Amino acid sequence: MNAAEGKIAKTERTSLGIMEVLAGRDHRWTSKLLFAGPAVVTSIAYMDPGNYATNIQAGAKYGYSLLWVVFAANFIAMLFQALSAKLGIVTSRNLAQLCREHFPRPVVYGMWGISELAAMATDLAEFLGGAIGLSLLFHIPLLLGMVITGVVTYAILTGERQGFRPLELIIGGLLAVVVLSYVFELLIVHVAWASAAKGIFMPRLEGPGALSVAVGILGATVMPHAIYLHSGLAQHRALANNDAERAKLVRFSRIEILIALTVAGLVNMAMVIMASGAFHAGHPDVAEIETAYHGMTPLLGAAAAGIFLVSLLASGISSSVVGTMAGQMIMQGFTDFQMPVWVRRLVTAVPSFIVVALGFNTTDALVYSQAVLSFSLPVPMIALVVLTSRLDIMGRFVNRRWVVGGAVAGTVVILALNAALLLETFGVTISGL
Repeated sequence: MNAAEGKIAKTERTSLGIMEVLAGRDHRWTSKLLFAGPAVVTSIAYMDPGNYATNIQAGAKYGYSLLWVVFAANFIAMLFQALSAKLGIVTSRNLAQLCREHFPRPVVYGMWGISELAAMATDLAEFLGGAIGLSLLFHIPLLLGMVITGVVTYAILTGERQGFRPLELIIGGLLAVVVLSYVFELLIVHVAWASAAKGIFMPRLEGPGALSVAVGILGATVMPHAIYLHSGLAQHRALANNDAERAKLVRFSRIEILIALTVAGLVNMAMVIMASGAFHAGHPDVAEIETAYHGMTPLLGAAAAGIFLVSLLASGISSSVVGTMAGQMIMQGFTDFQMPVWVRRLVTAVPSFIVVALGFNTTDALVYSQAVLSFSLPVPMIALVVLTSRLDIMGRFVNRRWVVGGAVAGTVVILALNAALLLETFGVTISGL
């Protein structure tokens, strides 16, 4: 058996194993690991280079005071990823496809346009993150780093032809690099844990610019393309024969989402805590990834700085893969048109190359891209709530009232923060902020 056949066999074994568990013929606890995959893949979107940029700014300038935004955003993310996965499992359709089938045509095209802008903003963050990591780690030009990131991303994506499991394992491995890197960083940096706890549980916005960073954190944490993608990953991965099997799939999915996004949330908090511990007291103006890297060497040591870059590189490459998968799914779902992966990769990468070629500040570009994502986020959120609340689509799996209430509340929070940022941008003073 050659390597390609081995990868296909791995996917087939996973599918057969899932069928055995659903049918009640396999009760081993290790078999439950076969259901892990979709949430692991989508969770990397919550630890992409955009998170690095916003979390470094948040921790360096505002200390622990914006940890509550990360905490709240993670809970919102869990709810919407669970709804997205449920939609895919129950209907065997993804969110973009169902929008095309159930919404008026002008609404569909408007949603598609906004989603494409979000895909470009996502690509900007992911491409730049991988390129910055390569540039600093190997002392090569940023543009060359972007080309290498694109080539590596495409090489990984070609593995999808050989089944879903090998790609899930690759993304899981890169995710492990990011997680372990931040475990190491927290062991090195000094942390005021009492202040960190206060930052998590006492919401406040301190100082000018805190609101824009908070909105950026939301855009970097709750990702539009991840909401679309999860339904697509779940729709065909394990086909259920009846509602009892669908209920099992939904239950296993919720467990995976809880674990994967808890890890993602802790990593995001670790990013803010690390930046606060390293820079807030003496270097609050650190706002760029490159500056943070160079500042880490004298403050935390060369090992900490090197590990930071390795984690950034792993984040950039893995999230770029996930972003391309999501973009492909969004376009095909909204338009019923399939574009070759390499063309899709090229189209959404163009803005990233323009930003670098024109000499824009890369970290500022990352932060602004996350704000764009935050403004586009309500579109899939509202669509997801509407579709999963329709009895004719979901049947017995239709949303309960408390789920709808929580989803609406999460959407309102994001809309309110976006509105507040717009008002602040135009010079309108908001009492209490």
